[in-house]
Amino acid sequence: MNALRVGICVLLTFSVLAFGAVEEWSQAVLEVGFALLLVIWAVRVYVWRREQIFLSPLMLPMMAFGAIAIVQLVFHKTASMYATRMQFQLVIVYGILLLLLPQAFYRMSHWRGLLWFLMCLGFFVSVFGILQQLTFNGKLYWVREMRYGGYPFGPYVNRNHFAGFAELLIPVSLVPLVLGKVRKERLFLVSLFALAPIVALFLSASRGGLVSFLVELLVLFALLFIRKVQSKHMLAGGILILAAILAVSWIGFQQALQRFSNASASEVTSGKRASMRLDTWHIFLDHPYLGSGLGTLEMVFPPYETHYDAKIVNHTHNDYLEALAETGVPGGLICLWFIAILFLESIRGLRDLGRSFGGALHLTGLVGCCGILVHSLVDFNLHIPSNALLFFLSAHLATVRWQPDSPGTAEAVASRIRKRKQEVT
Repeated sequence: MNALRVGICVLLTFSVLAFGAVEEWSQAVLEVGFALLLVIWAVRVYVWRREQIFLSPLMLPMMAFGAIAIVQLVFHKTASMYATRMQFQLVIVYGILLLLLPQAFYRMSHWRGLLWFLMCLGFFVSVFGILQQLTFNGKLYWVREMRYGGYPFGPYVNRNHFAGFAELLIPVSLVPLVLGKVRKERLFLVSLFALAPIVALFLSASRGGLVSFLVELLVLFALLFIRKVQSKHMLAGGILILAAILAVSWIGFQQALQRFSNASASEVTSGKRASMRLDTWHIFLDHPYLGSGLGTLEMVFPPYETHYDAKIVNHTHNDYLEALAETGVPGGLICLWFIAILFLESIRGLRDLGRSFGGALHLTGLVGCCGILVHSLVDFNLHIPSNALLFFLSAHLATVRWQPDSPGTAEAVASRIRKRKQEVT
């Protein structure tokens, strides 16, 4: 299924580079692209009739969440049919991704290729973000005017959303380094792939991003301690953080601090955030059964707004409260169900942590998901399509159950040859 693997990687890259896929044209490209991938897979299954279908344990809560939007649309239980339909189409995209991932990446050899792709994506986007900050002229990609303002970093209009991107991709290279799963000849390259996103995260000056990254480090080393994983490479994590701080100082620590203070003064204040959370809670109390409708917060929020500042509130800066307000108690329970499956399945996969490549995969996905879930308490990264796609990819990575390479594959043959050479020597 090379076509599926290439197609998924291309669409992920496009979603990030197209300003996070927050505009309708880029969302349309994603919807058409994933629909075509679904058709390609379905035709292949129909023609060959021998392909085994694998399902992610996360598919059930995803389908249940989509069912809420269907009920809202069918029975007109939404404040805006258009907004709910648009968000429902994105939910379908995320569902297709969760459906296709087990079909396209079902062996460890496939996942190794995907990890290299994600490391390259994180590295090049981070380097672009650093270069853009150093030469910023007030425009995205140096040519695109920002009509509604913003505090950009890399291809993202909001630096906090770049931080969410970095949180999801830093563990892809950091976890294998800490576990000692990287070959000696690749240590420098993988370290560089880990260093660039960390430096970019610091330079983005996102408070939520820095706190979430700290949580990721705490989760990573806490799990290593609990599982009693002793690796001489664990020091690599601390060295990378120190190297990142030194790199930020060399690039321009004063500039980063100035960016931090300026952006903090002109962004949404803590008082405004608190009032938005309380107002969103009131929306939920008035719509507890099915919510106000998926994607309708911007329409229903004005009558509830208690801290008016002449700015449009399109998101609450808290993904959990926004989900409750838009989908009610059923949506909140389904989100809790999704998170419970994510943690339970990933913890089961950590049984062989330190001894198997699979354990490293589960830990990579779990650490990335922990970071973005913490960041979602103070931001809306899961409403940015590119970051949502990467989150569901990380969630699948944390819960995946793959098959060993079949005896006839090139990977399996190479593995047997290596074992025989080791036996001879």
